[in-house]
Amino acid sequence: MPIQGLSQALASKLDEMKQAGRLKGKETVIRGIVPPGPGKGRRYLLDGEGDKPFLRMNSNNYLGMSFRPEIVAAEEEAARQFGTGPGAVRFISGSWAPHLALERRLAQFHGRAAAMLFSSAYATVMGVLPPLITDKTAVISDALNHNCIINAIALARPAAKHIYRHLDMAELETSLAAAAKACRRAIIVTDGIFSMRGDHAPLERIMALARRYDAGFPENVVVVVDDSHGVGAFGPTGRGTEEYTKSGPVDILVATLGKAFGVNGGYVAGAETVIRYLRETSPFYVYSNPITPAEAAAAREAVDLVDGAVGLGLLTHLRAMTERFKAGLTKLGFETLPGEHPVVPAMLRDSVRTSALVAHLRAHGILATGLNYPVVPRGEEEIRFQISADHVPADIDEALDALRSFGG
Repeated sequence: MPIQGLSQALASKLDEMKQAGRLKGKETVIRGIVPPGPGKGRRYLLDGEGDKPFLRMNSNNYLGMSFRPEIVAAEEEAARQFGTGPGAVRFISGSWAPHLALERRLAQFHGRAAAMLFSSAYATVMGVLPPLITDKTAVISDALNHNCIINAIALARPAAKHIYRHLDMAELETSLAAAAKACRRAIIVTDGIFSMRGDHAPLERIMALARRYDAGFPENVVVVVDDSHGVGAFGPTGRGTEEYTKSGPVDILVATLGKAFGVNGGYVAGAETVIRYLRETSPFYVYSNPITPAEAAAAREAVDLVDGAVGLGLLTHLRAMTERFKAGLTKLGFETLPGEHPVVPAMLRDSVRTSALVAHLRAHGILATGLNYPVVPRGEEEIRFQISADHVPADIDEALDALRSFGG
């Protein structure tokens, strides 16, 4: 039947989003790839742009893993052996040998007793937090945490919710003290790397506070970290924010296979009892198909590569390219934030200028992501550049040359 009334209401909402600057609009579609050439990394061909090649400075593929022949071969072989899809959810008949092998490998990589796969990191956070939050649980969350954490807390309806200012450990401690008066359990949840800014949570300080206040909660202070942008791309051996901050293992670690590992899916790693409980209670696990067996095989190959000489070489190159770009950005007079992560923001602090620079870069064959109000607070407008081990020095210099020519 006609749904004219609904369509009009939705069109009105879309108009409101456009006026507020929240409408993402038409998506950029990649239709082809130009292989790396002499002194140049990969370039990308876009729908509607003819044969003009673009340098991608907005990809989560931090180590360039999605193009490595070893990973492609592992996925192709597993697809031939196990087919293209799992065919069922895990508890029916959708658990395949590659899923279990990957879970064991991830647990080993992170020094945990167990790990558990989800369809994405977003689904992992949504599937992990609500089952662990009761009507006697206080949740304490960084103000700049990812949207998946915000929505998971809303879904869970904890007894108390405390939002502390970004990286403000004094306010976190105040929240812990307040929560101890009324709740049996406290869950501190934070991003490891904050995706908009590339800065990191001080996990060593968060863990110290959790230990200090743990005795005040009969069911403990539990630290949950979503390190999707950190694992694989941060720390001396790619083990993320834990490794970089020397915090030791957090209680529950969430990460992704779809960024530095270059494949697809998300996962959680932690104590055996916690993982076993989540397998029984998490709807995003129980009622959703897993990643394909082929993706699991490819991801296991990616973990093996990161956890060896290949990974160390890629991380060394990634850090060098990040330093080169950050130094060039600073030399050109752009404001950026301190840190070693390959998310490098150019803080423009003005929506008009941000939009103009994004358009200028695209006209010069550079893809970068502009973040304007209300996606970020007013005065925090930026362009988020993401460096990859796929980049070579000439790529970095090309992006800097395009920035140099901007007169806005």
